[in-house]
Amino acid sequence: QVQLVESGGGSVQAGGSLRLSCGASGSTYARRTNTRTMAWFRQAPGEEREGVAALDSENRPTYANSVLGRFTISADNAKNTLYLQMDNLKPEDTGMYFCAADPRIWSGLPSLTKVYTYWGQGTQVTVSS
Repeated sequence: QVQLVESGGGSVQAGGSLRLSCGASGSTYARRTNTRTMAWFRQAPGEEREGVAALDSENRPTYANSVLGRFTISADNAKNTLYLQMDNLKPEDTGMYFCAADPRIWSGLPSLTKVYTYWGQGTQVTVSS
């Protein structure tokens, strides 16, 4: 098993930037095994959870169209830490952002719609106009 803890959320004005981090803890084996696919999801009040960005087992990124060109997902070599650099933030980016991980290997757009095994508690991002 792995534990995921997000950080880096906050309040910014539209056009601003934030960088989210997700630390994965557990044994080396567990981290290696259970973070083959990692992703960021978000959920705004009254809205469905939305896959934002994902990183597959070969660190190939996938982005939702709504954030393409503005957000960048990355991780360290061992996927001990997942990042989401968010630039040119918009009010519609507001929501709780969750880090997710899964031992299964997903890639491309399907990785934004899967139900992941491991989830963090979330970090709030608020973007004001």
